[in-house]
Amino acid sequence: MTELQQTDPPRLSVFSWVAIHALGTVVVIANLAATQETEPWMWAVYGCTVALWPVYLVLDFHDSGLTWVPLALGGLVNAVVDGFAVDVTAMLFVAVFIARMTSLPTLRLSVALAAPFLAGALVAGSEAVFGELQFDHVLTVVMLGIVGFGLRQYRAQAMATRELLEQTRRTQAEQARAAALDERTRIARELHDVLAHSLGALGVQLEVAEAMLTEGGDPQAATARVSRARRLAAEGLAEARSAVAALRGEVPPLAEALTEITAAHGRDHQTETGFTCTGTPRPLDAAVTVALLRVAREALTNAAKHAPGAPVAVRLAFDTDTVGLTVHDSGAGGAVDAAGGGHGLTGMAERLALAGGSLEAGPSDGAEGRGWTVRVSVPDQQGEQA
Repeated sequence: MTELQQTDPPRLSVFSWVAIHALGTVVVIANLAATQETEPWMWAVYGCTVALWPVYLVLDFHDSGLTWVPLALGGLVNAVVDGFAVDVTAMLFVAVFIARMTSLPTLRLSVALAAPFLAGALVAGSEAVFGELQFDHVLTVVMLGIVGFGLRQYRAQAMATRELLEQTRRTQAEQARAAALDERTRIARELHDVLAHSLGALGVQLEVAEAMLTEGGDPQAATARVSRARRLAAEGLAEARSAVAALRGEVPPLAEALTEITAAHGRDHQTETGFTCTGTPRPLDAAVTVALLRVAREALTNAAKHAPGAPVAVRLAFDTDTVGLTVHDSGAGGAVDAAGGGHGLTGMAERLALAGGSLEAGPSDGAEGRGWTVRVSVPDQQGEQA
């Protein structure tokens, strides 16, 4: 509530503001027109009271912090002279001015609570000392002041709701901006990983082939390099399609995709391959699926490079809260290809780290047998929730 007291009130539309204050203006003027007062000095008090009303209107329209001042002056002065009045004119001025004052959201809470009772006490004291005490006058002043206080609370609540909605809009806008930046980063990473590696490796192969043709005069070796470049182009095209599918959210199920690339590796390299899946397959985040597929492709490529003809086994394991991928070849083992501008297994390890995953690669002599093994583990939040 303290924060609401220090915050500017919500702005009303011009039409609403005019409609609300037109009624108050009519009441003030009608009250003055209906008075039967005969004392000149009381007419002077009433005239000053009516003059304070437009001052209040100007201050309220400009959301001034002094809006309450003319209302307090008009209400309290009429409360003091109410005992001298010959009719209810002074009491009605007190009720209207105090009720309007207690409805101001900028008024301190303690003042808004005390104002109706202070005005009622002044009316009672003035009538008891200078005239005849009438409890209905006191009750009218207090009740209208409480009604104004209720309106203040309503406006304060509406203001808090409006501020909360505005804060929510700002938060949503920041979240959308952050999501857009994340998506741009992901797209940039996809393009870098795919195009930088594929085009770079392709360029190297073509440069070597050109050198062999122009300097070494070795057409056979140059043809081999061109064939290698053609394979790299095909692999790059497949990676680009995979990246586009990931950006569109059109990533196939992980087990199905691993089955296809494992079988394709066996056909292309005339190598015995096998794929097994343990646990219950479940949908994964597209970024995680693409990262695991690329690790599998890179591991299979390394197996063909460093252990040509050796059997390769790919195993996918869906555990309760993790997803594991193992690629093992039964060759003599070899260095992991970390080259390629971040596209090798080192680049994949960095990519998996963004998803909280980890990658290990090295020679093995365990349950998988002798050879080279690549192991990947990625936490799966969906599996944890299940």
